[in-house]
Amino acid sequence: MPNKKSVEFFFDIVSPASYLAWTQIPKLEAETGAEILYRPMFLPGIFEMAGSNTPITVPAKAKWIFEDFARFAKRYDVPFVMNEKFPLSSVYVMRGLNNFRNHTSFKKLGDQFYKAMWAQNEDINDPEVVIRIVREAGIEPKEYQSAMNNPDNKKALVDVTQEAVSRGVFGAPTFFVGREMHFGQDRMDFIIEALA
Repeated sequence: MPNKKSVEFFFDIVSPASYLAWTQIPKLEAETGAEILYRPMFLPGIFEMAGSNTPITVPAKAKWIFEDFARFAKRYDVPFVMNEKFPLSSVYVMRGLNNFRNHTSFKKLGDQFYKAMWAQNEDINDPEVVIRIVREAGIEPKEYQSAMNNPDNKKALVDVTQEAVSRGVFGAPTFFVGREMHFGQDRMDFIIEALA
């Protein structure tokens, strides 16, 4: 189990709430000195295994939640656009991210995928978009392609998703400080308190 001064961050690129949380991670690190342990997972797998569902299945809730995301984006001073391809599968992207989570370019890779998805309205499953992103992050596209299709990486993403569900995760983003779980991009104050 990670020590008290670390925060596990379970996320998926297709989650707009995870994007907003991702943009606030540097501030969290600066304020607390905590180590962020990035845990890429597959959100549709979470929904299936946990018996949960995306809030966009309720039209009124979907309308409200995206308006709320826009409010938070304005507060955080970060770009946010509703991706026209949403919802879309992130399985290949998340396999690759999970494989590269200890790579020196991981944060840049995550930044670029989130920027493409939630600031530039791009299709993160478009091979040309993926190639551009991984190149900009300093990773060889063929290496990333291999990681996305590797059976071991497929299993690794399933394993971390199953682990998340076994620990009570039902959506994204989800944070853990020790055994204490916090769900949602708007829980940073509670995470800071938990680290104190």
